[in-house]
Amino acid sequence: MTDLNLVMWLRERCASYSFDVAGIFHRAGNHPWPISAVDAQELEYRLGAGGHLLPLPKEPAALANVVEVSLVEYLLKAVDDWDGIECHRGTERGYPDIEFTGPAFGDAFHAVDVKVARRASSRLRTQSRITLYTGNTYFKHPALHWRGTFRPFNDYASHVDILVIYTLNLELPSRVEDIELIVHEAWRIASRQRSSTTREYIGAVDSISDLRDGKGAFATADEFYKYWRHFPFSMSPQVQLELEKLVRQQGEEIERLKAEPPESIG
Repeated sequence: MTDLNLVMWLRERCASYSFDVAGIFHRAGNHPWPISAVDAQELEYRLGAGGHLLPLPKEPAALANVVEVSLVEYLLKAVDDWDGIECHRGTERGYPDIEFTGPAFGDAFHAVDVKVARRASSRLRTQSRITLYTGNTYFKHPALHWRGTFRPFNDYASHVDILVIYTLNLELPSRVEDIELIVHEAWRIASRQRSSTTREYIGAVDSISDLRDGKGAFATADEFYKYWRHFPFSMSPQVQLELEKLVRQQGEEIERLKAEPPESIG
């Protein structure tokens, strides 16, 4: 089987994606039963007219979660049409959102994260800088298996981001319009700025044109990793305790392997 290019495969799948969440279903309504419709469009109209559809939240993080769940579900279903691809959904606050592997990808592991961002009023930039990684845990110490991850960061052959850029429209129950999906390896869209002044997050460039073209602040992946791995991230006591625990466990595993007798030859 010829190995697929994951970035190209994702771009092809994303080209057919549409955000089809019409609103939040509300059980209580104000219409007679039964209700019937000949297609999805009429059903949406009847549910809305009958008081069953509430608008999605406009708060950016809450709305982003809804969009992310929709896209992840779409990609998981798309895998069913392909032989040799395996994927697993990540945890809500873990990394990555989806892990891809299987013979189609040379049995290597690939991390795919979904990032959702609103366009600024100028429509030229994102409203806020997209977060690529948490810098002081699994990224800073990539050989360790951090909580909330499938495996150590270094075990992935690639790290790919799917960006969902949208315009907020408060007149729509779905809140979003003009969705654009962009797929790149994360380092290609990275900036030299954090995405938060209070959290240890690595930020992307905020120009939508640069995001679209994969034109970040670094010429190579090595340059990106050298810069951010040496960045002076702060570490909370909780993160420090987890790091010490993981380092201790790694040392114990190394000692255990050393103590095992070598395999016999022949």
